[in-house]
Amino acid sequence: MVKKGVIEEIFSKALFSEKANLYVIGFRDFDKIRTLTLPKFIKESDNFQKIPSSRITMIKKNNTILFEKKIKEDG
Repeated sequence: MVKKGVIEEIFSKALFSEKANLYVIGFRDFDKIRTLTLPKFIKESDNFQKIPSSRITMIKKNNTILFEKKIKEDG
């Protein structure tokens, strides 16, 4: 289960105190993982209405992974 508080804390810090374009969000989109910068993710997800936080698999700032969720693989 994803700890929603960790994701919310990272997003809050990114959006309100740092440059949001430095953050890259990885999320499940059907059978693949897509990545977008934080501002593009917020816009495409319609502020989490179309893409819930439970589909976020990774958050990176520059090359540092801030959050990563293990993905179950079939087989």
